[in-house]
Amino acid sequence: MRTELIEPEVTAGQLELEERNSLRRVAGLSTELADITEVEYRQLRLERVVLVGVWTDGNVVDAENSLTELAALAETAGSQVLEGLIQRRGRPDPATFIGRGKVDELRDVVVANGADTVICDGELSPSQLRNLEQQTKVKVVDRTALILDIFAQHAKSREGKAQVELAQLQYLLPRLRGWGESLSRQAGGSGRGGGAGGGVGLRGPGETKLETDRRRINTRIAKLRREITAMRTIRQTKRSRRARTGVPAVAIAGYTNAGKSSLLNRLTSAGVLVEDALFATLDPTTRRAAAEDGRVYTLSDTVGFVRHLPHHIVEAFRSTLEEVAHADLVVHVVDGAHPDPDGQVAAVREVLGEVGADRIPELLVVNKIDTADEETLLRLKRQWPEAVFVSARSGLGIEELRVAVAERLPRPATEMWVVLPYDRGDLAAWIHRRGQVLATRHTEDGTELHVRVDEMIAAELARFRR
Repeated sequence: MRTELIEPEVTAGQLELEERNSLRRVAGLSTELADITEVEYRQLRLERVVLVGVWTDGNVVDAENSLTELAALAETAGSQVLEGLIQRRGRPDPATFIGRGKVDELRDVVVANGADTVICDGELSPSQLRNLEQQTKVKVVDRTALILDIFAQHAKSREGKAQVELAQLQYLLPRLRGWGESLSRQAGGSGRGGGAGGGVGLRGPGETKLETDRRRINTRIAKLRREITAMRTIRQTKRSRRARTGVPAVAIAGYTNAGKSSLLNRLTSAGVLVEDALFATLDPTTRRAAAEDGRVYTLSDTVGFVRHLPHHIVEAFRSTLEEVAHADLVVHVVDGAHPDPDGQVAAVREVLGEVGADRIPELLVVNKIDTADEETLLRLKRQWPEAVFVSARSGLGIEELRVAVAERLPRPATEMWVVLPYDRGDLAAWIHRRGQVLATRHTEDGTELHVRVDEMIAAELARFRR
């Protein structure tokens, strides 16, 4: 007797994960913007890095959590974190981000560990980047550039790539500079005589080249904005179509790596990419789901948020984030096993407020309860009594979540009794799909239904009204 081995079905998410792992950054390679030539676009050699942060407010636990998150971001980008330094200051140093003494200590740590990159936990000005590089003698990258690099690695769709490139260029523009001291500048002066003054015919090409690059970048930014606006129009058209059909929209939002994609997979069998990494999902995925009473609604996965999410990212991804602002319900996913779930919730609500989604009804969902400690869960249950506690990985609490989502879906406005002939099963199916059936009874004349439907369906059912 011959037995055949049946291979398990491979989802699109698994294939994408395999592809992403096979393309992890190789040491020595860098991410560089296309279309930009002969410009020092801070090539990110994220190989062996030292982290440095400035603790300006909050307590030491907050500062350590922030640096831990920076380490996770660096590892997601493909680097090896060697050491982290924190300095307590009232505000970052305007010249070097950290104080002069801390710069010397940072340089010693870089030399001792053989690091090739320093990552700062904040957005640095062009002068701070330049000064730190000159004093540490290695590449310096700030938090914003790091997040942009991760987004560039993970973007898959045409819209996602355009949004990331726009954010990169907006970040790059004020930080343009030439290829170092060897690149000559405009000489200035009257043009007479020799010496260091140069003059007509002896002016260096450096400043002209930077101006050319700025023009090219501004042109590219304008083109990307037009493309993203066109994509936004398409997205708005799809939203309008869904609104006309009366299908409620539910958006899954939350901190990066809180388990949003896992939750979408658990609720809809979507098969989207799931990875234990920050910003694994950039391209939104929408799937249909149904409540127990038959009402159909859409579930959309969205890009994750993070503390101090760069303004360039929020602006570039505004058209995508508006999916949340136009939803009927926001399922706000929180990582229950994270050291600071309260900070996660505050960071997400801040970004939701920026895109106008703070007025949408919110259902708080605490995920990963299978790995969280009992004391933390008890505290969170006291703090958020309306929240649903689940584990997307094990399935614990998922049924309670389905019920909670169904209870919060907008209910059709018109309540009526109708008697449908037995040959009009299409109308009964339409009501189940778009409305809510409160009661059913079979009579000699047909199926008697007590329903709640929207105005458009009510108009169609008027002739069957009891």
